[in-house]
Amino acid sequence: MSMNGQGRPTRPEAAPASDAATLTGNAGLVIEEALIFELDSPGAVGVDLPPVPATAQHLGGVKPRRSIGLPQLSEPTVVRHYTRLSQKNMAIDSAFYPLGSCTMKHNPRLNEKMARLPGFADVHPLQPVSTAQGSLDLVAELARWLNTLTGMPAVALSPGAGAHGEMCGMMAIRAAIEHREGKDSRRRRVLVPESAHGTNPATAAAIGFTVDPIPADATGRVDVAALEAKLGDDVAAIMLTNPNTCGLFERDIVHIAEMVHAAGGFFYCDGANFNAIVGRVRPADLGVDAMHINLHKTFSTPHGGGGPGAGPVVLSEALAPFAPRPFVVRDASGVRIVEHEGEAGSTGLSFGRMKAFHGQMGMFVRALTYMLSHGADGLWQVASDSVLNANYVLASLKDVMSAPFEGPCMHEALFDDRFLKGTGVSTLDFAKAMIDEGYHPMTMYFPLVVHGAMLIEPTETESKATLDGFVDTMRRLAQKAKAGEADWFAAAPRHTPRRRLDETLAARRPVLRWRPPETRAQAAE
Repeated sequence: MSMNGQGRPTRPEAAPASDAATLTGNAGLVIEEALIFELDSPGAVGVDLPPVPATAQHLGGVKPRRSIGLPQLSEPTVVRHYTRLSQKNMAIDSAFYPLGSCTMKHNPRLNEKMARLPGFADVHPLQPVSTAQGSLDLVAELARWLNTLTGMPAVALSPGAGAHGEMCGMMAIRAAIEHREGKDSRRRRVLVPESAHGTNPATAAAIGFTVDPIPADATGRVDVAALEAKLGDDVAAIMLTNPNTCGLFERDIVHIAEMVHAAGGFFYCDGANFNAIVGRVRPADLGVDAMHINLHKTFSTPHGGGGPGAGPVVLSEALAPFAPRPFVVRDASGVRIVEHEGEAGSTGLSFGRMKAFHGQMGMFVRALTYMLSHGADGLWQVASDSVLNANYVLASLKDVMSAPFEGPCMHEALFDDRFLKGTGVSTLDFAKAMIDEGYHPMTMYFPLVVHGAMLIEPTETESKATLDGFVDTMRRLAQKAKAGEADWFAAAPRHTPRRRLDETLAARRPVLRWRPPETRAQAAE
């Protein structure tokens, strides 16, 4: 048994399975938890309600045959159940989350406090505009910040996520091409670097474009010669991520923009990695025509969970007239929403709506709170610190892990699996062992241009002490792999509520409905 930095003993490095088991299945205070349906206790209720009065049926003669199957539980059982489930979650509030290309940064509690203020929290999309002037003013102010930070004259705030924003930008490009060249324009080819986020080619294909991949060069950046060879009068746009998914800044980005524009195409930039350059580089100065911004990545709104998101899209002067409705304008009468063509402020060229209403108010409040609390100089520091932290991780690990590209990185450090060659340990094995050490695995096997990729993004919100602990763990895992302990890695994780699952089978044949055991037995007969 070894000692940690505080002089306390660590877990045994290879505890026998029998030592890990308990009589109850619990692991200390981390309680083994059944499904809520398995906890069903008929008659148990949290609230006594009066009997449902008899009423006439209005279901066209269809009568209920049985209960709908909701579990009956006491209040303590419900509270304990969901509390125990929350203890099994890996979350940014409990540990370092080094997912690359995702920017899992701390969400300041000030943001949450502001989003819960009466007036912002209970604003309704159908209430009269005159009664929502404060909320609309906040939306307009958020737009002003995004315009200023990107150097772009227009912003569409209605897209509900990054991929939704990609679709918005590409639909604006398609509308601009059709306005300029007619609906029969042959510009239907979109150039997409092989290191792009997977949503880029998917978005282009979804709205009718043909995707043409562009290879990377030996430095991990766009192969400019290959790009130039593919330019022609059928090219609608390029969709390029900068900094790219290898964690590198595209050094030739201005030249790339000039070449695409000279060919009559537009430049769409995937802004998922804007966190690395916010306050330091304006995309407009790089020649960008459209770029979505993930508010959850750069401006600290909550990330993931399938909840309401926001992916604003900034647009160049050439694309601004084609922006989707609705949008907010300020004029002599105050702040208002332009909903329809023909209204003052409309261009007559908008490609239409992206969704029913203007956007996600809670995300707008959180993002603007983050901007105002940091200020322009603070956002500049955000980019600086995110790049510094990533390079600190890269420099601290590249002697024991293998980096595919020479030189410094931007906001994320990329490693490949060459250091594991001959050990019998795969990238997946290495990642599973990280879970036992209290770290969510980094992004694995992405970008696809790097074999066995391990993409690590520490973000600017992690301290040096946290990074030092992470680096120490990664170094020790690398050394353990090189020492030939493949069986130890193959058995990881040991300390999770569930061990390795067949993730491929779960994705292809998910079990989405729980059935009582007796129902399954009857079905088998």
